[in-house]
Amino acid sequence: MPSIIYLLDLIQVNRMTSAIPRSPSKFNLSAYLISDGPAGFLLSWVAGFVDTSAFIILFGLFTAHVTGNIALAGSSFVSDDAETTITRLLMLPTFIVTVALTSLLARFSRRQQWCVFGVLLTAEAIALAVFLSLGTSLCPALILDVQEDLILPIGISGVIAMAIQNALMKEAKGVFKSYIPTTVMTGNTTQLTIDVVQLCIAKLSKVQDETTKKEAEESLERIGRFVPTIVGFALGGLLAACFVLVSESWWSLSIPLVVISILAIAAYVEHGRKLAS
Repeated sequence: MPSIIYLLDLIQVNRMTSAIPRSPSKFNLSAYLISDGPAGFLLSWVAGFVDTSAFIILFGLFTAHVTGNIALAGSSFVSDDAETTITRLLMLPTFIVTVALTSLLARFSRRQQWCVFGVLLTAEAIALAVFLSLGTSLCPALILDVQEDLILPIGISGVIAMAIQNALMKEAKGVFKSYIPTTVMTGNTTQLTIDVVQLCIAKLSKVQDETTKKEAEESLERIGRFVPTIVGFALGGLLAACFVLVSESWWSLSIPLVVISILAIAAYVEHGRKLAS
């Protein structure tokens, strides 16, 4: 008899505890920062800031993408400017070797079950720190005239940082829903335009079947991921121009270094939380 009463009491307690509403989950800052939208926006902002800063300070040298440097190398070659041509062309093998090494680092990190996103962000932060330190040590007051002996080492360090970010977007599997470049906006702008056209056609279509609705949903989802990336890059470039012109120093490049470091810390925290759970 006592055992039956005990069982009835236990059932009653379970019912009462199950009826208590669960408290909503707390906001997780680290998980939010490395989620698809915020991470894409911040990385694009960094790329826009670094690329614009380097373009202004290093007399038209691109750090975030190869195409611009190849075009400028062709232009300087026609102008019989051998030093500038060599400097621009050296950015291509620097970019390729860095991407290859970053890919190897990502593969090694995956085998060791490390936080791949955090490791690659740390590598980029180190490269940005080298970029900043080389600039401040070799030419504290900025380069006042075209000096290839200074532009070459500083530019290479900047290209290394952005090459790591290019590879990071491919190698950080599971962080982003799909590959979206954060350093060059040509492809992103093209895809955004195509998706806007597809969304408008789908919405204005007289026949609203399942295919039309699916196309509209897919377009809207991609637009939601591409817009923050493009806006981030544009804002980064705009702020870089303002900071460089106002400060007239290399220290403005410490801002993207801080942003990448915060992202790396967030990635490590979230990785540790997942391992603990």
